Amino acid sequence: MDRFFAIVNPAAGGGRSARLAAPALARLREKGLQVDVVASTGPGHAIQLAREAYDQGYRRFLAVGGDGTAHEILNGIFAGRTSVERIALGFLPLGTGNSFLRDFTKDGAEASIQAILENRKRPIDLIRLTHASGEIYSFNLLSVGFTADVAALTNRIFKPFGHLGYLLGVFVRVVQLRRRAFALRCDDDSEWDERRSLFLAFNNSKYTGGTMLIAPNADPADGLIEFVRWGPIGRFGLLRTLPRLYDGTHITHPLASRRAVCHVEFKTGAPADVMIDGEVATLECRSLDILPAAVEIYI
Repeated sequence: MDRFFAIVNPAAGGGRSARLAAPALARLREKGLQVDVVASTGPGHAIQLAREAYDQGYRRFLAVGGDGTAHEILNGIFAGRTSVERIALGFLPLGTGNSFLRDFTKDGAEASIQAILENRKRPIDLIRLTHASGEIYSFNLLSVGFTADVAALTNRIFKPFGHLGYLLGVFVRVVQLRRRAFALRCDDDSEWDERRSLFLAFNNSKYTGGTMLIAPNADPADGLIEFVRWGPIGRFGLLRTLPRLYDGTHITHPLASRRAVCHVEFKTGAPADVMIDGEVATLECRSLDILPAAVEIYI
């Protein structure tokens, strides 16, 4: 089916998506693209809509909103299936974060629309998280610790403030700082790593929170998970080095490390908050795997 299936999240960007979606979609139609449009009504609805659209034969999708909208579309298509036919995903980035497209361009909306009009696509990897009750797919990153704590607070209280809200969440969590151990081992590691840390991030792409360069070495098409760990830094040390999270130099800190891996195994024993593509879920994590070139995106 050559038609696009567009899912609009009208709540994305504090309502910005609801105001701007119609003109953006009209521009695509004026250029001859056939686009069927449905609006999601709440968290999780886009998963259901995407699953039904895929079953009906759609293979081209548009995420009209933020990274959370794209996340739900991909999970509606991939989660719970043993195999998936090749699909292509385009972005009309009208949400708050829109972190993923920053790997490719600083002009996300315009570049994305132009790529759709020119049918310009590239393959990217997906990360699959297996947890105690199922699986979740990520195209951006998964993280536990400080980053998940910030995202949970921001989504609950500060999200209407956009990038400022994320900064507010960061400073509140600095005051409430927790450094915990998340037992894991990667690839052929024989020993479990149970060291305390500020956060652990498992990245497919470089950015989170819109502008935080958590994983400057990540490549969404290299078939690897970029694993960034920052050890148990204190409050004052973190405050001094927070700006380094925005230019990627935090990975040179003595307490930080990074490595590229294919598989991660967890030994948690209890659920924990996990940030997945900007959203937060409380899960008992079991493992992470990379699915190379699993989906094509327009960019």
